[in-house]
Amino acid sequence: MLDLAAELDRWAAEGREFAVASVVEVGGSAPRGPGAALAVDGAGAAVGSVSGGCVEGAVYELCVQALQDGTPVRRRFGYSDEDAFAVGLTCGGVVDVLVVPVRADSPDRPVIVHALAAAARGEAVALARVVRGPDALLGRALLVRPDGAREGTAGGHEEFGRAVAAEAGELLAAGRTAAFEAAESGSRCDGAELTVFVESSLPPPRMIVFGAVDFAAALVRTGAFLGYRVTVCDARPVFATPDRFPGADEVVVDWPHRYLRGTYTDERTVLCVLTHDAKFDVPLLEVALRLPVAFVGAMGSRRTHEDRDRRLRASGLTERELARLHSPIGLDLGARTPEETALSIAAEIVAARHGGTGAPLTGRVTPIHHQPDERDSNAHLSRTTGRNSRQSFAS
Repeated sequence: MLDLAAELDRWAAEGREFAVASVVEVGGSAPRGPGAALAVDGAGAAVGSVSGGCVEGAVYELCVQALQDGTPVRRRFGYSDEDAFAVGLTCGGVVDVLVVPVRADSPDRPVIVHALAAAARGEAVALARVVRGPDALLGRALLVRPDGAREGTAGGHEEFGRAVAAEAGELLAAGRTAAFEAAESGSRCDGAELTVFVESSLPPPRMIVFGAVDFAAALVRTGAFLGYRVTVCDARPVFATPDRFPGADEVVVDWPHRYLRGTYTDERTVLCVLTHDAKFDVPLLEVALRLPVAFVGAMGSRRTHEDRDRRLRASGLTERELARLHSPIGLDLGARTPEETALSIAAEIVAARHGGTGAPLTGRVTPIHHQPDERDSNAHLSRTTGRNSRQSFAS
């Protein structure tokens, strides 16, 4: 649901009633993972997707019905051996979808609306919902913020709400979307009676592009398209201007290594070094390759890379640190233009994040969808691994 926060926040602000169908469990080669959502408002307008097309029509009708009767429903969609084009997933996977109406009289409308508003503002927030259990609790919600503040009880008593909030807070801290089993009493000692699904939404991850060059302008646009908050940094004020990079969230004039030492990065941050100039690259990469970031890539020819590698070794970087460097940056797409090069770089970032090979899918017999990587912790980039998780994943 939170991946549709911007649109649904607008719907809520306009006073619309709507129903949201969320993928809460997947199996096999499911086209979309847990957290994917489709929403339908009272006028029949729809946003989002739960399957990329396979079962959208049936899920749409479930949303319409839930909006009419005000009753949450959970439904499983899988492959039909008798008729592969019946309502089901022709890819062979299985998805469980929870449909929740968000009407004016819905008990958890304020909780859901506040979660959507926070996510739309780019704030960190977790939304927990009961996805398996007694009918009276199905779809009930609870909101958790990073400071531990919470709204709602997920339909249970105070102890249950406190227990759900504790688990949801841990998942939010890790930036993870996952399900866990819980006892209605709230006690960890009692047998699990319910399943709670938690969606975590975090501020956009950072992409820092070093080098105010033409390739950077194209990469800024591509990074923004992928959902990154993009910064351009260059020591040359004549090149590092907002006018040259209107798509960047910020443009910084500073020596790259000095800026990187002082700015915030985390395990989701992507660093792209496009200067291919040793006086900038080497000091910068000495810092970058020792930071716990998601990706470090550097542009340059094979000769530039070999020279850079020698300089970095001489500076004291270890083999393990050097192995983190993607250089020359990008996948081999035969790129020529800045836009094609940006696509090549973005493709390598996505492949590194999800464990992809970059090889064509045509003729391959291995699964298309990769198991989520522990490094992948973005909200538009949710995953479903974790302690007590009941999901089965696309492999």
